Amino acid sequence: MLKQKKVIDSQIVMTELVLPHHTNQLGNLLGGQLMHWIDICAALSAAKHSHRVCVTASVDKIDFHHPIKLGDAVTLIACVNRAFNTSMEVGVEVYAQSFKEGTKAHSNTAFLTFVAVDDNGNPVKVAEAIPETEEEKRRYEEALERRENRLKSRTKRD
Repeated sequence: MLKQKKVIDSQIVMTELVLPHHTNQLGNLLGGQLMHWIDICAALSAAKHSHRVCVTASVDKIDFHHPIKLGDAVTLIACVNRAFNTSMEVGVEVYAQSFKEGTKAHSNTAFLTFVAVDDNGNPVKVAEAIPETEEEKRRYEEALERRENRLKSRTKRD
């Protein structure tokens, strides 16, 4: 197994069309449906990085900037921000595009943690994620801060 992998090599791009069964009574995408798509996209990114099945360990944050409408195309872009021992933080950016209106907007951001597991469900070590661009380096550093905060909040509850 590789000791290091580039962040960009974990990138997954997924596009979904918002159909009537994905919406609420206002014609907006259901938050739960978007969370489902985010989880799938992030899991694929983690699996691409680790070459393993990856399970969701936590969802830190999902920001909803504005509603996504019926008929919009939703593009999700996920990358491993940083790998730790057996876990990885994956960041997902969500864009809503209306082909009818000719608009595209960043609508959501999410941070999730995944753990790579073997065939018996036991955690396994993952390759280090190497950031190259300034944006990747910023996300890499911020991932460590979020992890430290996550671990602090976990010990406060115990």
